[in-house]
Amino acid sequence: MALKKGEQFTLFELETPESATRSDEVPEPDQPSLFDVDDTACLETESGAAERPRTDGIVAPPDERSNDVEPEPTQASERGATEPAALPPAGESADGHAVIVTAAGTYTPSGHTLTGPVDSIEKLDKLIRWATLTPLGAPAQIWIVGIEACEMIGWIIDPGSEDDVDDMEILRTRAAEELTAILHATLTPMLTAGWELRGEPGHVVHLSRTTGNFTSMVDIFIEPYVWTYWNKDFGWGNRVGDMGILGSPTAGTYLPDDDLPAAQELGRRLAWCAQHLGVLPGPTPARTGAAIVDKIKRDRTRSGKGIVVTVGGPVPPLDGEPRGDLEPAVGWTRIPDLEELADTTQLVSIDQRAAYLASAGMLEFGYGKPRHLRGENALDAARQPKTPFGLWHVTLPPGDMLALPPALPLPHPHMLADQPVQTWITTVSLDALQTSIADGGIGAELDDLDITEAWVYPEQGRALDKWAKILREARKVAVDTGDTAMKRFIGACYKGYIGRMVNPDMWTAKQMQHHHQPLWRAAIIAHCRWRGRRVAMRIARETGRWPLRTVTDSWVYPLPPGIDIADDSDALGKMTLEKHAPLTDDITAMLTDARDTHEINLALKAAFTDEDEGNI
Repeated sequence: MALKKGEQFTLFELETPESATRSDEVPEPDQPSLFDVDDTACLETESGAAERPRTDGIVAPPDERSNDVEPEPTQASERGATEPAALPPAGESADGHAVIVTAAGTYTPSGHTLTGPVDSIEKLDKLIRWATLTPLGAPAQIWIVGIEACEMIGWIIDPGSEDDVDDMEILRTRAAEELTAILHATLTPMLTAGWELRGEPGHVVHLSRTTGNFTSMVDIFIEPYVWTYWNKDFGWGNRVGDMGILGSPTAGTYLPDDDLPAAQELGRRLAWCAQHLGVLPGPTPARTGAAIVDKIKRDRTRSGKGIVVTVGGPVPPLDGEPRGDLEPAVGWTRIPDLEELADTTQLVSIDQRAAYLASAGMLEFGYGKPRHLRGENALDAARQPKTPFGLWHVTLPPGDMLALPPALPLPHPHMLADQPVQTWITTVSLDALQTSIADGGIGAELDDLDITEAWVYPEQGRALDKWAKILREARKVAVDTGDTAMKRFIGACYKGYIGRMVNPDMWTAKQMQHHHQPLWRAAIIAHCRWRGRRVAMRIARETGRWPLRTVTDSWVYPLPPGIDIADDSDALGKMTLEKHAPLTDDITAMLTDARDTHEINLALKAAFTDEDEGNI
């Protein structure tokens, strides 16, 4: 059934609002319309005060950075560039794919009023059947916004108060269990009508219904209860993370408190995703990243053009596999010499702009069944003009034997200063180690690395180039319009997807297993790490200055006035100013009196305290 712009549908024969009885009538003034609310109430600038999280009584603890996702800087030029009221209104790209339900009525994402309230499971079933929504990279979506809309359907839980528990995880677990139980108890009419549950219901209810040879799927998102999922993908442990398309309570990008402004802003974000990403947002940012990959995969399969990866790439069986990550992100701090601080007035942190996204778009990744090579065969493979993508068993020389700068970390996290280390590295690191010390490597010859074994892939190419292009262009739109919420969401999508490549448990379904690519993730991390070291060497040549700390792809420098170490380019992967702080007498004293690197880290944390809030 096609719905004309502005047309309303009489979904329910009983208790139908008068304004919804005829599609050719103009709604009465009291008929809820998403265009009646104040635009400026729907969004917040990054510098503004955060609205109370829409968690209905659950108070969010302070946000912390995840240790498995690289932080992204927010430049001054990208922050608050456009007032919220100037953001583009919701388009119609998500109409026909999603519906928003509030206690006042139901709406298209673009803001057109559809029906009156949904006050029973039977009416929810009728709404879904009538709407005949179609998927868009993800199953069609019904969004329940506001606790009052949940009450009307009977989806109410009472897990208690955060004041009554010592650990928010206890409350979250209890709430998640209660939510699943109440959904099982209330969904019976829909299950009787032919719907089937896909997995356990929670803050997202996955439903499917088969008629003949056709199966329709719909996901019901219960917005007030998204916080019950914090510790699985939106956050870690007691940390509150970025809750997908809904934003971050601690960063001030979550939906407004009032239901209609919240529905309006959610509709805008759904339409934005549909327009700029070509997909609806998934239940998590990582799933949204995967949906974009799968859309590209389908397009390439139909056209017969471009790389199509259909199988996962688990880590091959390795003899002497390193503990933890194959290619760890760097984390390093040093104690400065006193003369370094004599003329410094500030601490500056620089960071690669969208580092993981930049590397994902430019690297060639291997796929297919890898070949296991030993001895001379492995060495011969490494000698090819273009080193094949894979893993290499090498011996890293002791750092002290090399003419490496003492004010930088060792070129590879597995290296030790006083003894050789046998380990596995990706092709990215193999190539990096062969570059000169000035370019971030060690100037090694292949014979110096003593390659004894390798796993190399028969095919390789820029499998994520189009994926990175879509996200890069969407990010630029968000930056250019001052759309902080969507800029953060894009960051969460690519970081989440790349971060979850390593975990096969995220991709257990047969049609999802090709997303398990731990070697791709390792190569991306290695590339970002090498690129950052190369920049640090250039900065040292040009300014004589060395960093005090590096974490993932950010570098902290003590600098005198007049020295700018950030890149002029706005390209992804370039070093951008992340934050800076004055080097006060107190911070200087903490740095000069520090007895170990832990105390240096405490000093840097104290210096950047005011700058850290909401920085991504």
